Amino acid sequence: MPSSYIITCKPDATDEEVKAVKEHAKEQGGKIGHEYSLIKGFAVSFPDGTVHSLDSNPHVENVEADQEVKTQ
Repeated sequence: MPSSYIITCKPDATDEEVKAVKEHAKEQGGKIGHEYSLIKGFAVSFPDGTVHSLDSNPHVENVEADQEVKTQ
């Protein structure tokens, strides 16, 4: 099962910088999923065992594992 992450870019990142982060993810084997409009971010999934370095990208604010949220 692939590992999925939510990537949030810094609020001051330009459209070109966000595009560059997406390209960075693809170069590392990632597949872009949903692209968010309210925040500068997107979902990306990587094959199991893939190591990525998105958290070291200067335009990335946060890398968070995508997980199911349940209400009780």
